[in-house]
Amino acid sequence: MSDSNTTNFTNPSTFILLGIPGLGAAHIWISIPFCAMYTITVLGNFTILFIVKKEPSLHGPMFYFLSMLAITDLVMSTSTIPKMLSIFWFNSREISFSACLTQMYFIHCFSVMESGILVAMAFDRYVAICNPLRYSATLTNSVVSKLGLAVVLRSGILALPYPFLARRWPYCRTNIIPHFYCGHIAVVKLACTDIRINSYYGLFNLFSMIGMDGFFIAMSYTLILRAIFRLPTKDARLKTFATCISHLCAISALYIPDLFSSLIQRFCHNVPLHFLILITSVYQLVPPMIHPIIYGVRTKQIRGRLLQLFTHKET
Repeated sequence: MSDSNTTNFTNPSTFILLGIPGLGAAHIWISIPFCAMYTITVLGNFTILFIVKKEPSLHGPMFYFLSMLAITDLVMSTSTIPKMLSIFWFNSREISFSACLTQMYFIHCFSVMESGILVAMAFDRYVAICNPLRYSATLTNSVVSKLGLAVVLRSGILALPYPFLARRWPYCRTNIIPHFYCGHIAVVKLACTDIRINSYYGLFNLFSMIGMDGFFIAMSYTLILRAIFRLPTKDARLKTFATCISHLCAISALYIPDLFSSLIQRFCHNVPLHFLILITSVYQLVPPMIHPIIYGVRTKQIRGRLLQLFTHKET
């Protein structure tokens, strides 16, 4: 291991993940809130899936999309957080080259997938508010399945170049990654070659995801707001808009940290490394944790079912 940062090699057998460089002495303390947030993520999303599965009245398009979002959140957070905790707790820093590329693929694939599901949920809100009488006829189980399949295929295809581009480069500098997971840019920065194609593709993916998905979401909400303002009373307008609050909070929780962390990593070269990594960890931890809380608190059907479960247990 002592030679790992000096020898020449084309494809290293392992990478060394440093965790959060500069904060090694505080890893144990940092792991406490991270572990708590991951626990909330797992419990919250599994609770959403359990309630939707067990409650027949929730077997509809909105809750199918919510279940897809919960599964995506679970996979995305589980692809990074357990390894991060093993670094913090057990100093288990090694990760094989293949495992590193696999982790890279899962991170980027499910990040795009999460964005795509939010677009599908925006379409659900559009139909429910702008064409309520045709909701059941428009969003049939077949249509929901096709939308879900399209989201999965798009994310899988868009994330596929990341590991292939990373695999083709020679790594003759070091195999030490100053991060707690194998992000695309963090890995290819170790290559001893021109990696502009990786950076360009990463930016294309980021702006196509946020740009295209953001465009469809913005169009949906433009039509939704137009329909809401046509309602006759203020109470009706507020009640209808309230059905969109959970989705708008989920969008903000995903896009704002993602855009902020991606732009800082690429363009703010004077920012301390540990700050960049902490910002990235916010994106990895906060949206998967917040989504079930948002929908659990804001969605009447889920909130009612949760209260019913706890009431039965107490009695």
